[in-house]
Amino acid sequence: MSLEVASRMALNGPMLGKSITTAIPAVLSGRALTLTRAASVPVLQAQQQRRQLSVTPRPRAQGNNSGLLGVNNSNIPPSYFQRPRLPANTIIRFVPQQTAWIVERMGKFNRILEPGLAILVPFLDRIAYVKSLKEAAIEIPSQSAITADNVTLELDGVLYTRVFDAYKASYGVEDAEYAISQLAQTTMRSEIGQLTLDHVLKERAALNTNITTAINDAAKEWGVVCLRYEIRDIHAPEGVVAAMHRQVTAERSKRAEILDSEGQRQSAINVAEGRKQSVILASEATRSQQINMATGEAEAILLRAKATAAGIDAVAKVISQGKEAAQGAVSLSVAEKYVDAFAKLAKEGTAVVVPGNVGDIGSMIASAMAVYGKVGDAQAKTMAAKALEKHNQDGEHSESSLNDAETPVQEMKRSMLASFEDARQK
Repeated sequence: MSLEVASRMALNGPMLGKSITTAIPAVLSGRALTLTRAASVPVLQAQQQRRQLSVTPRPRAQGNNSGLLGVNNSNIPPSYFQRPRLPANTIIRFVPQQTAWIVERMGKFNRILEPGLAILVPFLDRIAYVKSLKEAAIEIPSQSAITADNVTLELDGVLYTRVFDAYKASYGVEDAEYAISQLAQTTMRSEIGQLTLDHVLKERAALNTNITTAINDAAKEWGVVCLRYEIRDIHAPEGVVAAMHRQVTAERSKRAEILDSEGQRQSAINVAEGRKQSVILASEATRSQQINMATGEAEAILLRAKATAAGIDAVAKVISQGKEAAQGAVSLSVAEKYVDAFAKLAKEGTAVVVPGNVGDIGSMIASAMAVYGKVGDAQAKTMAAKALEKHNQDGEHSESSLNDAETPVQEMKRSMLASFEDARQK
């Protein structure tokens, strides 16, 4: 029993459903090989359909290519709405995975066939639409768009979509792919018109997100969801590109000059800081040196003063004791210093003021001794005053004590004069 016989039996029966259920076992039991071959034909057809492109040109009739108005349409491109060939009704069909078949019975929507085995009613059921539930990539052709700063750009992109409702995708729009492609183009032009060129180049990710959101708001009634939109290429006019290149070059030159100036500034700061530290260290060294020298000079002056004081004390002690040898030595020392002073005056300057009797050495010595005598008289008076005070305290022999106090001075004068006289004779 062949498939044609089974179909006739199903149509002639009182109940269409029962005829089908009785005809199918007969076919399966009678001619298994024929059924296998018949069932393999739809599978091969479905595989060939999947290999075809989503848009295929409709074959033209041979002969006259004129349209309804008599216009020759041989050069007219195929319509975007042309569909691939639909699967035929062979009663038993195998629906591929991730595919939805829309079945119409007598021109009205009947059901959606899910992947797997499907049985159709001959002559009544028709596969009207075939929708793929996989993610599809739709190429958006290049188009012109004007930015907010009046720059014309050429942009193209790729749109990724997926059908989530086969019924809406079939009956909600004539061609969902074409509609969503046009919507993507208009939305992209609208979004770019709100941004400047710099923002378009910098905020491409935000622009893609805005376009995706706008497409989903409009495409949800078509049973299609936009997963993402990617702008592929952005082409600006040559003048704008040249200006951008000059701007980038100027910006990089500016950065290089800034970095160079920063380096020079830091170098000058480092040099100045080094000089500052050097001056500080040198001043610290000079200060320490001066402090050390001052400390040494102070100690030397103190030691000299102590030595001078000790010498003066020793001389005063000897003089107070009235030793004649000491007094003669003092007189000789005073005379030598007096003569040395005149010698220094002659060496240091060309004009020298000297006494009138400079050639008379004896008179010079006498003058020196006179000075010493005055000093001796003062010392003698001091000593006499002390002795008088002492005698006044005792209350006895005040006048004789004063005369006795003058006697050592006169004796010292005589001894000094004698010594100077001996020196003059020599």
